[in-house]
Amino acid sequence: MQTTVGTKIPISVLVVIYTNDLRVLLLERADHPGFWQSVTGSVDRVDEPLAQTCRREVLEETGIDSALYELSDWGLRNEYEIYPHWRHRYPEGVTRNTEHVFGLRLPEPMPVRLMPREHSDSVWLPWPEAADRCFSWSNAEAIRMLPARSGRDLAAGRAIGHGERR
Repeated sequence: MQTTVGTKIPISVLVVIYTNDLRVLLLERADHPGFWQSVTGSVDRVDEPLAQTCRREVLEETGIDSALYELSDWGLRNEYEIYPHWRHRYPEGVTRNTEHVFGLRLPEPMPVRLMPREHSDSVWLPWPEAADRCFSWSNAEAIRMLPARSGRDLAAGRAIGHGERR
């Protein structure tokens, strides 16, 4: 039996989508019912700007055009071991991923368009409930930072514009 080796690059983004009143959008993974998460995704190329990865993944996974809203690079990186059942997606020997955390602020919850092969459900929750529902420690930790982050991003002017490379 021949095993296929994946080509996924172990550099990803986590995009916490939240509203002004700190409700958070979570998506349920289609391949693992009960696993709730924010938008995540890997770069397509090593040199792909992280903000571009965020915008692409948010549009693909939710149908939301993030260019219309405030996308902020939180300046946080998490390195973690890739779950063994997902390692086949990566080149042989790759066991760790580096995740870059971003926030996307929307004025209010909005309907989302899910990709059925990736997610089976979505929900908007107050941030404490959203953090408790996440299966990923890094996702839960990012959501728990929202009360402190939400005002700081606006005050610091950290929003990423269309042409900015990150």
